[in-house]
Amino acid sequence: MDNLSIKNILKFISITEIALSLFFLMPVTVGYIYNENANDFLIFDILCLIISVSIFLMLRKHKVDLTIKEGILSVNLVWILLGFMGAFPLIIYTNINLSSGFFEAISGFTTTGATVYSDIESLPKMILMLRSLTHWLGGMGIIVLGVGLFSLINPSGSLALFKAESTGISTEKLTPKIKDTALRLWGVYAFITLLDIIALHIEGMGIFDAINHAFSTISTGGFSTKNASLGYFNDNSIIIWTTTFFMLISGINFLAHLRFFHNDMSGYESEEVVWYIKIFLILSMVLSLIHYYTTADSFYFSLTHGFFTISSILTTTGFVTLNYEHWGQFAVVVVFVAMLIGGNAGSTAGGMKVIRYVILFKSLGIEIKKILYPNAMFGMFLNGSKVKDNILGATVGFLMLFIISNVVLTFYLYARGYDALTSLSAAVACVGNIGPGFGHVGPVDNYSFFSWYDKIILAIFMIIGRLEFYTVALLFTKSFWKKF
Repeated sequence: MDNLSIKNILKFISITEIALSLFFLMPVTVGYIYNENANDFLIFDILCLIISVSIFLMLRKHKVDLTIKEGILSVNLVWILLGFMGAFPLIIYTNINLSSGFFEAISGFTTTGATVYSDIESLPKMILMLRSLTHWLGGMGIIVLGVGLFSLINPSGSLALFKAESTGISTEKLTPKIKDTALRLWGVYAFITLLDIIALHIEGMGIFDAINHAFSTISTGGFSTKNASLGYFNDNSIIIWTTTFFMLISGINFLAHLRFFHNDMSGYESEEVVWYIKIFLILSMVLSLIHYYTTADSFYFSLTHGFFTISSILTTTGFVTLNYEHWGQFAVVVVFVAMLIGGNAGSTAGGMKVIRYVILFKSLGIEIKKILYPNAMFGMFLNGSKVKDNILGATVGFLMLFIISNVVLTFYLYARGYDALTSLSAAVACVGNIGPGFGHVGPVDNYSFFSWYDKIILAIFMIIGRLEFYTVALLFTKSFWKKF
């Protein structure tokens, strides 16, 4: 790697870390508001800010032109740094070790929502805010934020980073400059978050809880301020339905929301969104009926928590209100199906993404037709446009990497001595950035029982899932490092 590449990467990392340090002032402020000793947190944040600003100032005259390779390496390095920056305040104030802190921070930034804490309500307010803030920043992508801010200083090289970080089958932008798209997406993201905060507060949730839960909801993260998660508010069904709605819309491509604010409804009419809503409604009704017929609860109560659970799992948020494992094996199967699907491409949700299933099933249908009509010519169309061969190839490749990653992590955990259900669901929950699974990582459990090296492995797979495999897999190829 030459000096030019090193300078390019360092300058981007420095501006991203500066932005993160400034955002970290929010939980510090919360600490002082609630009369907590936030001095150590403040000192740590100031040190990080000084180091980042110093690096940026040393490279202020360096003109950056990031290549795709440099963008990919920058993304991976930033995610590792995020883990350590988020871990140290947790270590200082909650007396956990480095591996647990790294796991919790990566779980936050990747919006996985898996936690090592069993008593959430005993944590300082500033730590609760920090956990929710990591979700909110990671939801839209700290890298996309960096792209937008970095473009204001140096407009070149941004597209390489946006492609490396953005999730989905292709990169789409609505404005001529990628920085404008990134910043407008953040504007929509912040606006929807504010709407959720206001709605939750009006419905009876305290302002602190409303802010934290809105951060976790819109980012589809799942960290809560309560030990019982959203189950703490089960006596207020309006809060549960409101959260269900905001989780659901957060699982939709944010470019569709951006179009909506430009009086364009076409984003909501795409095949992916239509299938996403259909899947949500079908799975929610099935789970609600299962709940109704296996418990003594009312039909409305069953609908409330059936729809909430599917919205939470399908969007990979991970909030819980009830222990769905008590509803029988059929319920577990339905929830597991939702885990494997995920939200929309371009949303804050994780998982396989609905669009990939649409493409795979269309491809399967074409292959069946070819058997019946061997001399006919068939093309695949999505939203009225022909799907390019490279999109189909990338989708199949993603599916293979998704399966391989889950199999490898499942085998690793099973070999470590954990039962099959825990191993499989923990793998899917971490790779898919979901959070809760089944068995020992079920909706009322946590990840604290894993050893320190298990937590590091799980955190790495969270990053792999968050970056959708290719960005990390490329680092292990000879061609990536050749002539770097």
